[in-house]
Amino acid sequence: QIQDLTFLVKNHCLTELYLNNNEVTDISGALKHLCALQILLLHNNQLENLGKTVEELKGMISLQTLNLFHNPLAQDPGYRLCVIYFLPSVQLLDRKPVTQRERESALHVYNHERSCVVQSIAFGKRLNTPLVTKTRYSRCTQPARRLMIPSVWKYSDNLHLLCSFCRVPFENPADAVFLRAMTRSIMEFSSVDWNKVSTCQERWLENKAEEPHEKLTVKFR
Repeated sequence: QIQDLTFLVKNHCLTELYLNNNEVTDISGALKHLCALQILLLHNNQLENLGKTVEELKGMISLQTLNLFHNPLAQDPGYRLCVIYFLPSVQLLDRKPVTQRERESALHVYNHERSCVVQSIAFGKRLNTPLVTKTRYSRCTQPARRLMIPSVWKYSDNLHLLCSFCRVPFENPADAVFLRAMTRSIMEFSSVDWNKVSTCQERWLENKAEEPHEKLTVKFR
């Protein structure tokens, strides 16, 4: 018949907590200090507010097993996806393993903008903006797209350097997709006429500096 959880205030090192089959109606301010908690069973209680419950459990980065079934909040539409999104460390929710598909669905529902960026980058979706290369003459008549990136990168011509910073958030999610597309699927082929390249022995006998040999490089995007 437990209703009040204030007796847990000093139990900072708990890793497992079994509070199922009681009369708990609210956990606000009672569990957030249990950062080491790995298993929390709260099924068969009277928890009604899903938002407050999830907010209280957000700081539990070690929480892997969570039971909330047979509570009024479990009847809320989207209850399971809400818990999965806001408590990403949970692996077993209401005795059912959390699947990758559920995590993707939760991201799509609660952070649709980020979901679109992840999908575009991962699956190479077509961009609505044309890619403009730095050539003297271009057949593209539309203006080049300008990326809103930090000023420290603006004068860098090294695409590989820009690619290494792709994880930094952009003001516009479409910019992340654009930058990823600019550095994706670049193939480079180089050819050299090896008959014109002197061997080590020839260079040693001639005792002179080797002239730079001709190298043909072709890039495909």
